[in-house]
Amino acid sequence: MTPPFTSPFLGELLGTMVLIILGNGVVAGALLRGSKAEGAGWIAITAGWAFAVLAGIFVATATGSPDAHINPAVTLAGAIVSGDWSKLPVYVPAQMLGAFLGATVVWLHYLPHWGATEDEGLKRACFCTAPAIRRAPDNWMSEIIGTFVLILIISALLSKAVGAAGSIPTGLAPYLVGMVVWGIGLSLGGTTGYAINPARDLGPRLAHAVLPIAGKGDSDWGYALIPVAGPAVGAAVAALVVRGLGI
Repeated sequence: MTPPFTSPFLGELLGTMVLIILGNGVVAGALLRGSKAEGAGWIAITAGWAFAVLAGIFVATATGSPDAHINPAVTLAGAIVSGDWSKLPVYVPAQMLGAFLGATVVWLHYLPHWGATEDEGLKRACFCTAPAIRRAPDNWMSEIIGTFVLILIISALLSKAVGAAGSIPTGLAPYLVGMVVWGIGLSLGGTTGYAINPARDLGPRLAHAVLPIAGKGDSDWGYALIPVAGPAVGAAVAALVVRGLGI
Protein backbone atom coordinates (compact mmCIF):
# COMPACT_ATOMS: atom_id res chain seq x y z
CA MET A 1 0.00 0.00 0.00
CA THR A 2 1.36 3.42 -0.96
CA PRO A 3 1.92 5.66 2.09
CA PRO A 4 -0.17 8.88 2.16
CA PHE A 5 1.22 12.17 0.87
CA THR A 6 3.90 10.57 -1.30
CA SER A 7 4.29 11.10 -5.03
CA PRO A 8 7.02 10.94 -7.69
CA PHE A 9 7.27 14.76 -7.59
CA LEU A 10 7.68 14.81 -3.81
CA GLY A 11 10.14 11.91 -3.88
CA GLU A 12 12.39 13.61 -6.44
CA LEU A 13 12.13 16.93 -4.58
CA LEU A 14 13.01 15.52 -1.15
CA GLY A 15 15.64 13.14 -2.48
CA THR A 16 17.40 15.93 -4.36
CA MET A 17 17.09 18.24 -1.36
CA VAL A 18 18.85 15.68 0.84
CA LEU A 19 21.48 15.17 -1.87
CA ILE A 20 22.33 18.87 -1.81
CA ILE A 21 22.14 19.27 1.98
CA LEU A 22 24.75 16.57 2.48
CA GLY A 23 26.73 17.20 -0.71
CA ASN A 24 27.07 20.96 -0.51
CA GLY A 25 27.18 20.60 3.26
CA VAL A 26 30.44 18.68 3.13
CA VAL A 27 31.88 21.28 0.75
CA ALA A 28 30.88 24.08 3.11
CA GLY A 29 32.36 22.24 6.07
CA ALA A 30 35.67 21.81 4.28
CA LEU A 31 35.92 25.34 2.87
CA LEU A 32 34.34 27.83 5.24
CA ARG A 33 36.42 29.57 7.88
CA GLY A 34 35.87 28.48 11.45
CA SER A 35 34.28 25.16 10.56
CA LYS A 36 35.63 22.21 12.55
CA ALA A 37 36.00 20.40 9.20
CA GLU A 38 37.91 23.24 7.54
CA GLY A 39 40.67 21.89 5.32
CA ALA A 40 39.25 18.35 5.25
CA GLY A 41 40.18 18.07 1.57
CA TRP A 42 39.11 16.32 -1.60
CA ILE A 43 38.78 12.83 -0.13
CA ALA A 44 36.27 14.07 2.44
CA ILE A 45 34.35 16.06 -0.20
CA THR A 46 34.08 13.17 -2.65
CA ALA A 47 33.13 10.75 0.12
CA GLY A 48 30.50 13.19 1.39
CA TRP A 49 28.97 13.45 -2.06
CA ALA A 50 28.88 9.66 -2.38
CA PHE A 51 27.02 9.38 0.93
CA ALA A 52 24.75 12.23 -0.19
CA VAL A 53 23.76 10.28 -3.30
CA LEU A 54 23.09 7.17 -1.20
CA ALA A 55 20.89 9.11 1.24
CA GLY A 56 19.10 10.98 -1.53
CA ILE A 57 18.18 7.76 -3.34
CA PHE A 58 16.74 6.20 -0.19
CA VAL A 59 14.72 9.32 0.67
CA ALA A 60 13.40 9.66 -2.88
CA THR A 61 12.36 6.01 -2.94
CA ALA A 62 10.67 6.17 0.45
CA THR A 63 8.71 9.33 -0.37
CA GLY A 64 7.20 8.35 -3.69
CA SER A 65 9.78 8.06 -6.47
CA PRO A 66 10.89 4.45 -6.95
CA ASP A 67 13.09 5.64 -9.84
CA ALA A 68 14.99 7.93 -7.43
CA HIS A 69 16.78 9.73 -10.25
CA ILE A 70 17.59 12.91 -8.25
CA ASN A 71 19.42 14.09 -11.39
CA PRO A 72 17.92 15.48 -14.64
CA ALA A 73 20.74 13.82 -16.60
CA VAL A 74 19.61 10.41 -15.32
CA THR A 75 15.99 11.27 -16.17
CA LEU A 76 17.01 12.35 -19.67
CA ALA A 77 19.03 9.18 -20.22
CA GLY A 78 16.14 7.05 -19.05
CA ALA A 79 13.79 8.79 -21.47
CA ILE A 80 16.13 8.22 -24.40
CA VAL A 81 16.67 4.55 -23.57
CA SER A 82 12.99 3.78 -22.91
CA GLY A 83 11.37 6.18 -25.34
CA ASP A 84 9.06 7.37 -22.54
CA TRP A 85 9.45 11.13 -22.06
CA SER A 86 6.53 11.57 -19.66
CA LYS A 87 8.67 11.70 -16.51
CA LEU A 88 10.77 14.70 -17.54
CA PRO A 89 8.11 17.39 -16.88
CA VAL A 90 7.48 15.90 -13.42
CA TYR A 91 10.95 14.91 -12.27
CA VAL A 92 13.09 17.79 -13.55
CA PRO A 93 11.15 20.67 -11.88
CA ALA A 94 11.09 18.66 -8.65
CA GLN A 95 14.83 18.09 -8.83
CA MET A 96 15.54 21.76 -9.50
CA LEU A 97 13.32 22.90 -6.64
CA GLY A 98 14.77 20.30 -4.30
CA ALA A 99 18.30 21.44 -5.14
CA PHE A 100 17.39 25.07 -4.46
CA LEU A 101 15.83 24.16 -1.10
CA GLY A 102 18.78 21.98 -0.16
CA ALA A 103 21.22 24.83 -0.85
CA THR A 104 19.08 27.13 1.27
CA VAL A 105 19.31 24.68 4.18
CA VAL A 106 23.11 24.60 3.81
CA TRP A 107 23.19 28.40 3.93
CA LEU A 108 21.13 28.42 7.11
CA HIS A 109 23.17 25.66 8.73
CA TYR A 110 26.48 27.46 8.19
CA LEU A 111 25.02 30.93 8.73
CA PRO A 112 27.78 32.46 10.93
CA HIS A 113 30.56 31.09 8.72
CA TRP A 114 29.75 33.08 5.57
CA GLY A 115 30.74 36.36 7.15
CA ALA A 116 33.84 34.78 8.66
CA THR A 117 35.02 33.63 5.22
CA GLU A 118 36.61 36.38 3.12
CA ASP A 119 37.09 34.49 -0.15
CA GLU A 120 34.05 34.96 -2.40
CA GLY A 121 35.07 32.00 -4.55
CA LEU A 122 35.11 29.63 -1.60
CA LYS A 123 31.63 30.73 -0.61
CA ARG A 124 30.33 30.24 -4.15
CA ALA A 125 31.96 26.79 -4.28
CA CYS A 126 29.68 25.72 -1.43
CA PHE A 127 26.79 26.13 -3.87
CA CYS A 128 27.96 25.39 -7.41
CA THR A 129 30.92 24.22 -9.45
CA ALA A 130 33.77 26.08 -11.15
CA PRO A 131 36.65 24.77 -13.25
CA ALA A 132 40.18 24.38 -11.95
CA ILE A 133 41.44 25.76 -15.28
CA ARG A 134 38.85 27.90 -17.03
CA ARG A 135 38.96 26.82 -20.66
CA ALA A 136 35.47 26.29 -22.04
CA PRO A 137 36.09 23.48 -24.58
CA ASP A 138 37.96 21.43 -22.00
CA ASN A 139 35.41 22.17 -19.29
CA TRP A 140 32.62 21.02 -21.62
CA MET A 141 34.54 17.83 -22.36
CA SER A 142 35.07 17.09 -18.66
CA GLU A 143 31.38 17.40 -17.83
CA ILE A 144 30.40 15.35 -20.88
CA ILE A 145 32.88 12.59 -20.04
CA GLY A 146 32.00 12.50 -16.34
CA THR A 147 28.28 12.19 -17.01
CA PHE A 148 28.80 9.68 -19.82
CA VAL A 149 30.73 7.47 -17.41
CA LEU A 150 28.05 7.91 -14.73
CA ILE A 151 25.21 6.81 -17.01
CA LEU A 152 27.17 3.98 -18.62
CA ILE A 153 28.22 2.45 -15.30
CA ILE A 154 24.82 2.83 -13.67
CA SER A 155 23.18 1.26 -16.73
CA ALA A 156 25.61 -1.65 -16.55
CA LEU A 157 25.10 -1.96 -12.81
CA LEU A 158 21.33 -2.20 -13.18
CA SER A 159 21.38 -4.31 -16.34
CA LYS A 160 19.89 -7.79 -16.61
CA ALA A 161 23.33 -9.21 -17.29
CA VAL A 162 24.50 -8.06 -13.84
CA GLY A 163 21.29 -8.46 -11.86
CA ALA A 164 19.54 -11.40 -13.53
CA ALA A 165 21.09 -14.00 -11.26
CA GLY A 166 20.18 -12.04 -8.14
CA SER A 167 23.71 -10.76 -7.69
CA ILE A 168 22.45 -7.37 -6.46
CA PRO A 169 20.18 -7.87 -3.42
CA THR A 170 17.31 -5.47 -2.84
CA GLY A 171 18.55 -2.26 -1.28
CA LEU A 172 22.17 -2.70 -2.33
CA ALA A 173 21.97 -0.75 -5.61
CA PRO A 174 21.94 2.71 -3.90
CA TYR A 175 25.19 1.85 -2.11
CA LEU A 176 26.77 0.83 -5.39
CA VAL A 177 25.58 3.98 -7.15
CA GLY A 178 27.12 6.01 -4.33
CA MET A 179 30.41 4.19 -4.87
CA VAL A 180 30.23 4.99 -8.59
CA VAL A 181 29.80 8.69 -7.80
CA TRP A 182 32.70 8.49 -5.32
CA GLY A 183 34.89 6.94 -8.00
CA ILE A 184 33.95 9.58 -10.56
CA GLY A 185 34.73 12.33 -8.06
CA LEU A 186 38.13 10.88 -7.22
CA SER A 187 39.15 10.07 -10.79
CA LEU A 188 37.48 12.77 -12.90
CA GLY A 189 36.30 15.48 -10.53
CA GLY A 190 39.51 17.46 -10.28
CA THR A 191 38.93 19.41 -13.49
CA THR A 192 35.49 20.98 -13.05
CA GLY A 193 34.24 19.74 -9.69
CA TYR A 194 32.12 17.07 -11.45
CA ALA A 195 28.65 18.59 -11.52
CA ILE A 196 27.38 15.58 -13.57
CA ASN A 197 23.90 16.76 -12.53
CA PRO A 198 22.24 19.91 -13.93
CA ALA A 199 20.01 20.34 -10.86
CA ARG A 200 22.94 19.96 -8.49
CA ASP A 201 24.57 23.01 -10.08
CA LEU A 202 21.75 25.24 -11.30
CA GLY A 203 19.45 25.02 -8.26
CA PRO A 204 22.16 25.99 -5.76
CA ARG A 205 23.57 28.62 -8.12
CA LEU A 206 20.15 30.26 -8.17
CA ALA A 207 20.08 30.04 -4.38
CA HIS A 208 23.49 31.70 -4.23
CA ALA A 209 22.19 34.49 -6.45
CA VAL A 210 19.10 35.29 -4.38
CA LEU A 211 20.06 34.49 -0.78
CA PRO A 212 21.51 37.28 1.41
CA ILE A 213 24.85 35.53 1.85
CA ALA A 214 27.39 37.76 3.60
CA GLY A 215 30.02 39.01 1.15
CA LYS A 216 29.04 36.48 -1.48
CA GLY A 217 30.18 38.15 -4.72
CA ASP A 218 28.76 37.16 -8.11
CA SER A 219 27.27 33.78 -9.03
CA ASP A 220 29.52 33.21 -12.08
CA TRP A 221 26.69 33.00 -14.60
CA GLY A 222 29.24 33.11 -17.41
CA TYR A 223 30.15 29.52 -16.59
CA ALA A 224 26.69 28.29 -15.60
CA LEU A 225 25.73 26.76 -18.97
CA ILE A 226 28.53 24.18 -18.93
CA PRO A 227 27.58 22.22 -15.76
CA VAL A 228 23.96 22.15 -16.97
CA ALA A 229 24.25 21.42 -20.68
CA GLY A 230 27.46 19.38 -20.46
CA PRO A 231 25.88 16.67 -18.29
CA ALA A 232 22.81 16.63 -20.54
CA VAL A 233 25.00 15.98 -23.58
CA GLY A 234 27.01 13.31 -21.78
CA ALA A 235 23.83 11.59 -20.59
CA ALA A 236 22.30 11.66 -24.07
CA VAL A 237 25.39 10.15 -25.68
CA ALA A 238 25.63 7.46 -23.00
CA ALA A 239 21.93 6.64 -23.38
CA LEU A 240 22.36 6.18 -27.13
CA VAL A 241 25.29 3.85 -26.50
CA VAL A 242 23.33 1.90 -23.87
CA ARG A 243 20.33 1.65 -26.17
CA GLY A 244 22.49 0.60 -29.11
CA LEU A 245 24.24 -2.09 -27.11
CA GLY A 246 21.02 -3.29 -25.51
CA ILE A 247 22.44 -3.04 -22.01
